[in-house]
Amino acid sequence: MEFAFTEEQAMIGETVRTFFADNATSDRTRAAMAATGRDAGLDRALWSAFAGELGLAGVGLPEAHGGAGLGMVEFAQVAEAAGARVAALPLLGTAMLGRAIAAGGSAAQQEAWLPRLAAGEVIGTAAWGGELTLAAGKLSGMVPYLPHGAAANLLLVPAAGEAWLVDLAAPGVTVTGHVTMDQTRPLATARLDGVVAERLADGAAALAAAHAAGWIGLAAEALGGAQAALDRTVAYSRERVQFGRPIGSFQAYKHRLADMMVEIEQARSAVYWAACAVDEGSPEALLALHAAKAFCAETFHMCAGNMIQLHGGIGFTWEHDAHLFFKRARSILSLYGSPQWHRERIAALVIDQGAAA
Repeated sequence: MEFAFTEEQAMIGETVRTFFADNATSDRTRAAMAATGRDAGLDRALWSAFAGELGLAGVGLPEAHGGAGLGMVEFAQVAEAAGARVAALPLLGTAMLGRAIAAGGSAAQQEAWLPRLAAGEVIGTAAWGGELTLAAGKLSGMVPYLPHGAAANLLLVPAAGEAWLVDLAAPGVTVTGHVTMDQTRPLATARLDGVVAERLADGAAALAAAHAAGWIGLAAEALGGAQAALDRTVAYSRERVQFGRPIGSFQAYKHRLADMMVEIEQARSAVYWAACAVDEGSPEALLALHAAKAFCAETFHMCAGNMIQLHGGIGFTWEHDAHLFFKRARSILSLYGSPQWHRERIAALVIDQGAAA
């Protein structure tokens, strides 16, 4: 595998970092957090610019259907840049849904949905689980923990061993948004009562692609957030003076920063190992995905906690952005599988590989 960015990938990374730095400001994020109804936790103007000006809502979708025709490495770069600003965007669910349709949808399904997803016209969300029954071709039950579910138009859900698309405006669908700890990515619950859903042609491929995009997206967001937490804390350590010296000159403070840096560098390797493995169809891909999600989620949580502590009193205030990073980190820990769950999957894969050998 090649772990160095190509010239094109380096340009994409620089472009998205500049875009989010200029547009995903703290004021705009807080305005999205204060919004209510379907717009709760969503900066629609930012999403429109991201999809329209950059054309990256379909970063991992084929060019034939309006996407950018890029891979998981480029998607990880986008998610990392968004995570560094705790951007209030429905990037995660939309990417998962798009990759699922691209991998497991029929030609008609791809033609119907992918261009609209790539253009940002349709917002997607994806279920991790749920209690659903299938009767006479109709779905019933409850689907919880949907990222930006209240704002979404289309839901990807597993049921009866298949993958289904559910129009969230269809008869029989009730979506309830929740006030969650991470107000930049609120969750929702969908109740389905005899809903006519659209079965994807290859459910296994669709769900595998969705999970890969979700785990890489969350791991990359965590990487971006952890790096931003470190960068902001380093900047503060140079500005804050105590006992006549910048606090960053004290050994105990420097040790905490060094611990953060070491964990972040390992997280960076984990993210791009997983992204490369998926793009190249490596047999290690599933192992890499579980490792990236588990390690990066815990790294971000540690760095966000250190950010609060190392900022002293101001780190605990609502006006400071430290709590935005901590809440996003805490959300990523549990979304689409806890670190413990992912480590159990890694153990099972290693045991299976050992038995096969």
